[in-house]
Amino acid sequence: FFVEHNRGHHVRVATPEDPATSRFGESFYEFLPRCVHGSIKSAWEIEKLRLEKQGKSVWSAENDNLQAWAITLVLFGGMTAWLGWWALLFMMVQGAYGGALLEVVNYIEHYG
Repeated sequence: FFVEHNRGHHVRVATPEDPATSRFGESFYEFLPRCVHGSIKSAWEIEKLRLEKQGKSVWSAENDNLQAWAITLVLFGGMTAWLGWWALLFMMVQGAYGGALLEVVNYIEHYG
């Protein structure tokens, strides 16, 4: 999230290139999948360009996206090992709910 939000969204806010800006006439249910997919794609492209400028592979340990995803996997795995499968289900539902709330804010704040 932080890669696209800070280095993508804040640079391109309210332009057609910003996946987190809702389009005029676009419903939230149209916006949500476009925003999620576009934000992941944008974050990957931003990190790829940053690492290429440094002469590093996009798959290096210095990829901020990979670091965030790895931390999430470790956290979810540890909590599941400690508290069981219900903890994993809870974290996934909570993550989806929290993500949807964040995107509702993006939709309202950047509409049109």
